[in-house]
Amino acid sequence: MRILNDYQPGTFDLHMHTTASDGIYSPKALVRKAKDCGLRTIAITDHDTLAGVEEAVSEGKAVGMDVIPGVEISTRYHGKGIDVLGYNIQDCLGLHNALAPFREERKTRARRIIQRFEELGMPITLEDVKAFSQNGVIARPHIAKAIVAKGYVSDVQTVFDRYLADGKPAAVRKEVISTGEAVRWIKEAGGQAVLAHPVLLHDDNLVKQLLTKGFDGIEVWHRHHRAADVQRYLDMADQYNLLVTGGSDFHSDEHTLGQFIPDQSE
Repeated sequence: MRILNDYQPGTFDLHMHTTASDGIYSPKALVRKAKDCGLRTIAITDHDTLAGVEEAVSEGKAVGMDVIPGVEISTRYHGKGIDVLGYNIQDCLGLHNALAPFREERKTRARRIIQRFEELGMPITLEDVKAFSQNGVIARPHIAKAIVAKGYVSDVQTVFDRYLADGKPAAVRKEVISTGEAVRWIKEAGGQAVLAHPVLLHDDNLVKQLLTKGFDGIEVWHRHHRAADVQRYLDMADQYNLLVTGGSDFHSDEHTLGQFIPDQSE
């Protein structure tokens, strides 16, 4: 067991999103924010895109920050949604282009969700949504923000709870690649594949099954992981001889960069 590239806890954040997907900071601004927070190493892991990597790496060099080229790929395994993190991607353009159909699928899904909201008496347009995605990958939070901006619902979380969560009236299933295919693509691009935020799967047997499918690592530390979760995943990393990583899953200032290791009393 070892931390990816032997980075020390407290000096890195290996899970964060920019305006290339559903984050609120541009890649350049996020690198500067991380620098101001005292971090030395970060990874940009936008959803199904590497569009922000070049800008982030360039800014990292300018400010003395180690920026790892990364991605977070949406996948499915036996009907279950699984997020796969990729780190140290060498062929960023190749992997970015391979993921292009799935970025287009996000647009198709967005149109279908917009149609459902119209049927529910809450009309919005794709342009309303794009105002929040800033030309990045369209994701459900952008749609939720457009709904809130129109005054239909008071806040984003309520939009998810009432309308966008699985089984809710505006929910539309996302078409994605298989987990195994994502792992293979990441490795073919020269990177390492890591299972993201396993606690959100709510099934340790499934986690263990996935870890035998070619993963190089497991995200042990995450803002949703408590101390007991961390210990279980450290044990799994030992059992399967995996890299261990951690990150805040930063999207906005609702989260804190670099803070994702729980207090041992939790």
